[in-house]
Amino acid sequence: MTVIQKPGQVLNRGKLAIRAVVIVVAVFAFVSGLAVAQEEEPVSESPSDGPVIPEVVVEGVIPFADSPDLIWETDSRRYQGNGGLFDGGRRTNLSLFESPSLRSIIDLRELTERAPIDMFQALEREVGVLVQRTQRGAAAPFVRGLTGQQVLILVDGIRMNNATFRLGPNQYFNTIDPGMVDHIEVIRGPQTVLYGSDAFGGVINVVTRRTAEGGTPDGPLKTWYNRYSSADNGFYSRMNWQHYTGDTGIFAGAGYANVNSLDRGGDLGRQPWTDFAQYSGDIRIDRKIAENQMITYSFQQFVQEDVARSDRFPNRLTVFDPQQRTMAYVRLQGAKMGTFFDTYSLTFSYQRQREGSTDRRFSKNYYDVMETDNQSLGMTLVMNTKLSEKDQLVYGADLYYDDVDAFRDRYEVGTNSYLSSPTPKYPDDGLYRQTGAFVQWDHEINDRLSSTAGVRYTRVGAKATPVIDVDDDNDPNTDPVPTNVYIDPTFGDWTASAGLTYELDEDTVLVGSFSEGFRAPNLDDLAATNDNVQQAAADTPSVDLQPERNQSFEIGLRKETDTIRWQASYFWMDIDDMILRTPAGDDGDSILFSRSNRDANINGFEFAGEKRIDDHWTMYGNFAYYLGVDRELDEPLSRIPPTQGVLGLRWRSTEKYEYLDFYTWMAKRQDRLNFQDISDQRIPDGGTPGYATFNLRYGTMLSETRHLTIELENILDKDYRVHGSGVDGAGFSLNVQYAVEF
Repeated sequence: MTVIQKPGQVLNRGKLAIRAVVIVVAVFAFVSGLAVAQEEEPVSESPSDGPVIPEVVVEGVIPFADSPDLIWETDSRRYQGNGGLFDGGRRTNLSLFESPSLRSIIDLRELTERAPIDMFQALEREVGVLVQRTQRGAAAPFVRGLTGQQVLILVDGIRMNNATFRLGPNQYFNTIDPGMVDHIEVIRGPQTVLYGSDAFGGVINVVTRRTAEGGTPDGPLKTWYNRYSSADNGFYSRMNWQHYTGDTGIFAGAGYANVNSLDRGGDLGRQPWTDFAQYSGDIRIDRKIAENQMITYSFQQFVQEDVARSDRFPNRLTVFDPQQRTMAYVRLQGAKMGTFFDTYSLTFSYQRQREGSTDRRFSKNYYDVMETDNQSLGMTLVMNTKLSEKDQLVYGADLYYDDVDAFRDRYEVGTNSYLSSPTPKYPDDGLYRQTGAFVQWDHEINDRLSSTAGVRYTRVGAKATPVIDVDDDNDPNTDPVPTNVYIDPTFGDWTASAGLTYELDEDTVLVGSFSEGFRAPNLDDLAATNDNVQQAAADTPSVDLQPERNQSFEIGLRKETDTIRWQASYFWMDIDDMILRTPAGDDGDSILFSRSNRDANINGFEFAGEKRIDDHWTMYGNFAYYLGVDRELDEPLSRIPPTQGVLGLRWRSTEKYEYLDFYTWMAKRQDRLNFQDISDQRIPDGGTPGYATFNLRYGTMLSETRHLTIELENILDKDYRVHGSGVDGAGFSLNVQYAVEF
């Protein structure tokens, strides 16, 4: 039995050995790279130096930019986010400029320049997205003020959300290695028609890298990344291998990270229990089986170890180990089929999320060892039919089936003797199924006006036997009796969406949309006995919940010329029967919450823009404001993000790939709190203070095959915390990434 270590205890010998190897190898690679750079004159890349990546295609073989004169980012009018209609899980053929919904894409070049160690760093500061983390290894993206179960996360179009996705912030988005990511697409607003339940506040689709046809003309290509950050003395190393031979493209990689206690801004010092380790491995094989058809095999494995909830220390310590995600899928897709459909994508998937944890309340003489194992099978079929030059249909069906196993064992501190098996977080017999079918019609009304309309039917069923306190004798003088109660609810609903895009002039469009969202209660809502809530709180089963629904109205204006581009959106979302926590007393150890359906609304404004000053300089920024209200309790919704924005100035060379980026990240004080926020130690008394951090990033090609990124993060060493987080922001940090191709 593993005993929880105390803060400051040294890493075990295995971790020390691994870290030593990583340090030695990274230093050797860095020194050798500098030596070669001194011998070789850095040159600007040209089409003859390597494979040219078309602007409309995101997937790239070589992550190093091969177009140094691309000061202006890829033209969003044509920027689809991938090469084919359904490749990567997309379900629309509209560009970012034409889409009625506000979409954005973080592409491979931007990811390379951000040099993230995890998905938290890959996504933070994106317009309208706040990323919260309760523990260091977690990342919970908020989209339009919603998070957790209410934001659908996809990997290559396959659902990561499952039956045990928790209400509010969770850690699962961070179980993706950013080193395998080609691009991230963020779609804001309800997307239930295209993606089903959970696409309530928005969708985040993480598309993995692949090797395109002709991508490695000189044989297999290896890329090795090494990143160091001084604030946590953290190392991240990732090796990618890719090759295209015959009709087959292969992309494979493995990564490892080990970070230590985080040095916070100001005089806060290092935060205890913010160290952890993670490792990953993945492979993707794309094989052309005909001129117009391809089959894809993919396998992904990701594991985190020793991830602690630092917000509970020193009274309580919860350590997640392992936090594991396994995904495998087979996808068959084709284009120009010449039958009653033109394009299709058929996917069969398997996913496993295994979460182990050890929980110790230091006032007790016992600790609990828990595990939840959620295995999901999925099938999706998406097709496209072009009816005419002005009309096309996208339609399909999906099916997901979850099987949940769970246990909780209690042991005595000191002797590690088994004591009992209390109720686990989730019933050990939990089952959950989702099915749905949809159709969307895209129609060009005239040269300036186009429309989109869609409809879906979703059906969801759950089965479980939670433990519920039952008053079996109607005697107020006796306590309720814990009783196993079998539940078997079924939920279903129709949802619709519609949008218009009107071209005001050649460079300006006005968009408007109406969309409905639907989310059925999952096993976390219905059957959880989960004490992983706040610092000393627990959820209890709420078996009578109804699905939550919303109606969202959005209007946006977009403009794009040779020197300026911007987009602004305002939305209003009415939410019926929103599933929210309700106080339910206490059990002596924890504050208890049940869940109830209450009406609410969220409205907000989002803006992003760029201004090209000259051939080298670009000014950019974004801004987001949200207001959420629980209409029945007449108080703010929990954890609504504060007003925040980014303002930056970027310089790029036209002679070679080289850039300098200075930006500030600003967030206003958030003091609109509800009863949960006030009792949550992650939120300071009176609200989360506002902050502004100043940051500088520089990147260059040392040679044709060596890339260097240097970032000065939080230059003024500001102490700050993202609203609702259990981890403070990093103080001043020198972050260095060195990458080499061979």
